[in-house]
Amino acid sequence: MEEKLVKEIVEDLKLRAERSKTPVPVGISNRHVHFTKEDFKAVFGAGADPILFRQLRQPGFFACNETVSVEGPKGTLKNVRMIGPYRPYTQVEVSLGDARVLGVDPPIRDSGKLENSPGIKITGPKGSVHIKKGVILSKRHIHFHPSDAELMKIRNGAEVRVRCGSGTERETVYERVLCRVSDKFALELHLDVEEANAAGLKNGAPAYIV
Repeated sequence: MEEKLVKEIVEDLKLRAERSKTPVPVGISNRHVHFTKEDFKAVFGAGADPILFRQLRQPGFFACNETVSVEGPKGTLKNVRMIGPYRPYTQVEVSLGDARVLGVDPPIRDSGKLENSPGIKITGPKGSVHIKKGVILSKRHIHFHPSDAELMKIRNGAEVRVRCGSGTERETVYERVLCRVSDKFALELHLDVEEANAAGLKNGAPAYIV
């Protein structure tokens, strides 16, 4: 039994050492909204469509010119940018500080898992919608293309430990980082603004699975 345990520990250490050789670029996620087509039309007008602001690292995803105000029981966040394309659900992703400004208590969730999350009022230039659920704190996560997942021996849904800001005064290790694997993804660690600032990170900075 002891030999088996020692072998498992050694193999785990070897795997961690191998994974730590591959830098994972950081993508910093500011507050944003994902819209259904119906809700988008309600706030921007029936003849409107999302306009490209800039492409994101994830294939097919883009920041839009369109911004909205998000109103909670206590306060409002203005100029919250839309991320396209349309989705089957309307979702607002905020930081913990944002949530306190709004006066809501959103759960930490993977995108799209909106059960028991608070609703919010969203206002654009042509109207408003009030979603009954959809405000979340995004669970920190890494997008993997299958080739990257195979290289680092990562399975979809696994959680890993990630070191950010290596060698700096703000070096930080994040636990329980969700791994998401899809052939539609590009390798990238997603942190919200507060998590990134805590480690002194900028977009594209290298992080390492440890």
